[in-house]
Amino acid sequence: LSMTAHCTAEKYDLLYLITEPCSKTEVRNFTKVFLPVAYSLICVIGLVGNIFVVMTFTLYERTKSMTDVYLLNMAIADILFVLTLPLWAVNYAADTWIFSDFICKMSRGIYAINFNCGMLLLTFISVDRYIAIVQATKSFKLRTRMLTYSKLICLIVWIASILISTSSFLYSKSYTFSINETKEICDHSYDKSPDSITQKLVLLILQFGFGFFIPFVFMIFCYTFIIKSLQQTQNSKRNKAIRVIVIIVVVFLVCQVPHNIILLITATNLGKMDKSCDSEKKMAYAKYTTEAIAFLHCCLNPVLYAFIGVKFRSYFVKIMKDLRCMRYKKYNSRSSRTNSDTYHSRQTSEILSENASSFTI
Repeated sequence: LSMTAHCTAEKYDLLYLITEPCSKTEVRNFTKVFLPVAYSLICVIGLVGNIFVVMTFTLYERTKSMTDVYLLNMAIADILFVLTLPLWAVNYAADTWIFSDFICKMSRGIYAINFNCGMLLLTFISVDRYIAIVQATKSFKLRTRMLTYSKLICLIVWIASILISTSSFLYSKSYTFSINETKEICDHSYDKSPDSITQKLVLLILQFGFGFFIPFVFMIFCYTFIIKSLQQTQNSKRNKAIRVIVIIVVVFLVCQVPHNIILLITATNLGKMDKSCDSEKKMAYAKYTTEAIAFLHCCLNPVLYAFIGVKFRSYFVKIMKDLRCMRYKKYNSRSSRTNSDTYHSRQTSEILSENASSFTI
């Protein structure tokens, strides 16, 4: 068996040396313009939207359901995720990795942790909504018990995300890469042995499984039964709730399906030596474009899961009014004190009078 593996490795090395390197100059020219712009926009929009989500939850302390807890954690995960994007925008703009090996490991590791954490939290949100709506008669005690252990549940989600992403810390590094030209890159470091191909295949499968397949299965299962349950009710808000669910699923599919199809194709083509240069270029274009579309999801999460809720929107508007009052305070301190007293009085009244409910539908 070891002799076979040795021969396979020698064959791989020989084919690598004989095969003429594929020049991807056009792809690099494309990524030098497209990815820095795309990543910068995603970073700014995602940062602003998710910061407002965290502010709203923090200032009003209204996390009264597990969905609210998951939304808060997802917003934090999305913020950490988008904060790594400027590094990659600079990387593609400069067409070389200009930062240290430590920053390479940390940026890829944090990037992976928060992407996986966000997807796992989407799964838990689907399950919580399923329990709340489909299993409504049995859900009160269960959801109350889960809310008691909310910190522990979220800690487990974060730990699971770290474990899934361990390889990004272990195998990512900054190193010199040379085909048509020599440059520094930050990527997973693989040698040309069959074992490294197997390792890369396992990582792709994990990324596909936790980044798409598991959330997709749970979302389809949970939201299918939620829609069936809503159709049996006579609630006037039923149709709106169904539309929201359909939008959530459609946006998830549009953002995630193209990129994960590319991941599957990449996994099936690993180790093949007869790939044409033209097909490699097409796959590179597809990879970078679909990846940027997948990252858009962190910008849309606040809109889909938080701002679409009536209560969340009302509290968000109050924050905006409060910020305007703070600006006005610079010019009229007496007026601002009056506004502040009125605001806090109104907030206290609302907290005492309103029943505990989620921001979301």
